[in-house]
Amino acid sequence: MRILLTNDDGIEAPGLVALEAIARELSDDVWVVAPAEEQSGTGHSLTLTAPIRLRQLGEKRFAVRGTPTDSVMMAIGHVMKDHRPDLLLSGVNRGPNMAEDVTYSGTVSAAMEGCLAGVRSIALSQAMGDYTVGNEDFAPSIKHGAEIIRRLNGTDWPAGVLMNVNFPAGEAKGVRVAEQGFRDYGNINIVGRTDPRGFPYFWFGYGREIETPRHATDLEAVRGGWVSVTPLHLDLTHYPTMAALREAMAGLE
Repeated sequence: MRILLTNDDGIEAPGLVALEAIARELSDDVWVVAPAEEQSGTGHSLTLTAPIRLRQLGEKRFAVRGTPTDSVMMAIGHVMKDHRPDLLLSGVNRGPNMAEDVTYSGTVSAAMEGCLAGVRSIALSQAMGDYTVGNEDFAPSIKHGAEIIRRLNGTDWPAGVLMNVNFPAGEAKGVRVAEQGFRDYGNINIVGRTDPRGFPYFWFGYGREIETPRHATDLEAVRGGWVSVTPLHLDLTHYPTMAALREAMAGLE
């Protein structure tokens, strides 16, 4: 099995080291094509106004000067075009990607791009008890990742669907298949500062988190110490609304 690895934390990220360890439990044909630098929060963005730089760092290992989506496109359309991957793994992200975070996540978006290209794709993210650089703990994902991927890959799921896996901080109690949750951070926390030349600049941060938990969501599962597995699909159509819209638009040409 040929496996493509990518991420949004950059090719030097410790989570990618963890993902390589996981992937090598599954195959000896592992390729890495990942952003040269951190791309967290870039979502499903594609670089169209600047050239994409590709640098080979070793055998089956490439860095892309661009977004996670750029990396997947370069991997499938150029680096591996003569022998496409059978499976794409994105992560392991430093921090969970749950609820509406999936719309911002470069980790999940890389899996979306693989899914669009017809490659089975799984995003993996790790919640942390300590986010201090150098203290990140990917042990739960390393311990459970390969077996979860093996079981997912042995499952039949339709085209246009990707898998989103989130590992809890600390030892996992087990695995729960969970729906995507929703939370509202309230007003975004915008911190304004002034640079040494006197010009203002800003940092975005999360405001107060307002949870609206439902039974069996990814938020509830990971908070309770479980690995959450959530199938996501690319069709964003809200089908229940279509009948009302057809009625509203009737007679228009």
